[in-house]
Amino acid sequence: MKTLVTVLATALTVAACGSPAPPAAPPPPPPPAAAPVEPAPQAAPPAAETTEAYTPPPPQPVVSVYQDPPVAQPPPVEVGWAPPPMLVEPPPPPPSPQYVWTGGYWGWYGNWVWIHGRWAPPPRPQYHWVQPYYDHRGSNVVFVSGFWGAPNVSFVAPGIGISLTLAVAGPGVIPGPPPVGPEGVFIPAPPGSVLGIIVPAPIGTPPAVVTGAPPVIREGMRVNSVVNNTNTTVTNTTVNNTVINNTVINNVTIVAPASATATHAAVNVSVPAQAHLAAAMKPVVRVMAPAPASAKPVPPYVPGHNVPLPPPQTVRAEVPPELAHPQPAERPAEPTEAPRNAMRPATPPAEQHPSAEAARQEAAAKQAEERKQAQEKQAAAKEAASRQAEEKQAAAKEAAAKQAEAKSAAKEAAAKQAEAKSAAKEAAAKQAEAKSAAKEAQEAAAKKKAADAAEAKKKAAEKAAAEKKPPAQ
Repeated sequence: MKTLVTVLATALTVAACGSPAPPAAPPPPPPPAAAPVEPAPQAAPPAAETTEAYTPPPPQPVVSVYQDPPVAQPPPVEVGWAPPPMLVEPPPPPPSPQYVWTGGYWGWYGNWVWIHGRWAPPPRPQYHWVQPYYDHRGSNVVFVSGFWGAPNVSFVAPGIGISLTLAVAGPGVIPGPPPVGPEGVFIPAPPGSVLGIIVPAPIGTPPAVVTGAPPVIREGMRVNSVVNNTNTTVTNTTVNNTVINNTVINNVTIVAPASATATHAAVNVSVPAQAHLAAAMKPVVRVMAPAPASAKPVPPYVPGHNVPLPPPQTVRAEVPPELAHPQPAERPAEPTEAPRNAMRPATPPAEQHPSAEAARQEAAAKQAEERKQAQEKQAAAKEAASRQAEEKQAAAKEAAAKQAEAKSAAKEAAAKQAEAKSAAKEAAAKQAEAKSAAKEAQEAAAKKKAADAAEAKKKAAEKAAAEKKPPAQ
């Protein structure tokens, strides 16, 4: 009996502590099976974001005018909404090296009106052209029109504490969206951009520098000054009674993240800061500025004084095929595939996500294409600058030749005039001589006539005396 109890106790102990583990415990899951494949569904969103469709702006009415710019800094105007994106306006060759390209840009006349660009000589010697000024403050825009500045007179930005009255919109004008972007000095967005977006830029930046930039669909683009040995930068850290000296900036840099542009590509490109060279750049989206209906310029804007404006003209955006018809977005993995993927063994990233590798390759190719396009733009800008310099040199030579020809003609005319004066003087002398001779002849005739009369009288007296004398005895 004791032996039986001992055997049973031993069996129970073995059953509790020494039973085989594999049949009782479930097989542990392979640790690397699920972890490497979890990121697979996360690769799809970036591909979908980079292929977001671009919606071009609808046709919009634009009033286009020539302006007779003021010859001093005009007072600032506060407007309740942002100016529209820039329009495309390639300038013609300058008629003379002394002419300056004034425009085109958005100005205020009860609405944002396109001030058409044109070549114009300074109204007075040594006057310089001052670019328009846009400043985002709160939900409004402080605007100063372009003007001719006197020598040694600098632009003074409106102080932050200045009190302004909000400008009144013209009859029937529908206000646009408020400015979208950081507060401070800015210029309008590139052609074809979403309405309301602004581009921060240094004071004195010509609005036309964004002509060749891609449209922006959200804020993020900005313009920076270029610092080199020949250029002078404009410090723009505050607009509280800021005085901007009359400096020359040859180039600026436009930067923007890929998330801000309609092309979904980052921008970092140097462009010429001269308004006529910037306006001549090839645009990504072409929105042409309409020619003014009247060649007569309008006077500068004065609050409370209505200026007759021509009727608006409709402008339409010409969108390139790659923006009008973007590639379809990549579809994410189906939910039913996740369990099967979770049971697959770990594989290299390239084999796990071929779409991500293709996206990387496509992004690399796109960056290479962007670099190529940027180089082509820079080459085109250099070529345009060289062509512009050649045209200026040819125009200067032609002007010098015409000036020399005019001087020669003036000299010849002066010689002819002197000769005519000499002939007239000689004729006057002959006429005076003839008058003197005629007078002498007249006096001689009068003297002769008097002498003949005296002689006749004497003879008559002698005859009468002879007749009265008695005859001799």
